[in-house]
Amino acid sequence: MPLRITFVAAARSSPLLAERFEDDRPLDQAGWDEVQRAAGELLPLAAAELRYCSPIPRSRATGDALGYAPLVQLALRDCDMGRWRGLTLGEAMAREPGAVDAWLADPRATPHGGESLLAFISRVGDWLDTRPVGDGGRIVAVAEPSVIRAALVYALKAPPSTYWNIDVRPLSTTTVTGRAGRWTLRFEGAPA
Repeated sequence: MPLRITFVAAARSSPLLAERFEDDRPLDQAGWDEVQRAAGELLPLAAAELRYCSPIPRSRATGDALGYAPLVQLALRDCDMGRWRGLTLGEAMAREPGAVDAWLADPRATPHGGESLLAFISRVGDWLDTRPVGDGGRIVAVAEPSVIRAALVYALKAPPSTYWNIDVRPLSTTTVTGRAGRWTLRFEGAPA
């Protein structure tokens, strides 16, 4: 039986337009309220055999608030953005427009002095590929939207530029099934 890994996007710590690279702020009140509203739907995922989270405070807080008691996985941390850490995209663009353009255009670029998009996708993919294989094991992982986007690009073997075309909303779930090197995106739910 294949593994089933369900990613839960962390609740927010700021309004969408104020999101920062490697944002390590805790959940804001709106994020806590979102977790409370979504808890009934997300709570059953706590039955997963393995429960993980990113080391980012809002991911840990989301997992804890949902009763997952997740284990922190360093490989699920956000992309290392070097000197852009803590900046919004607009702030980075205002300071270094050419560097931001290079970073957006080339998945190997590291103008910020941190991790390239390609290295980030590979790191998250390596985490996926090293999950324990069992009899149809179920795993839940609470992570930043960027980590989930990287996992999807890896799982689908899509070009790195696909990363920019995936929208992951707070507290949304995304499931991949399979095993190392052979992942399938799974959409669940019944039609209304």
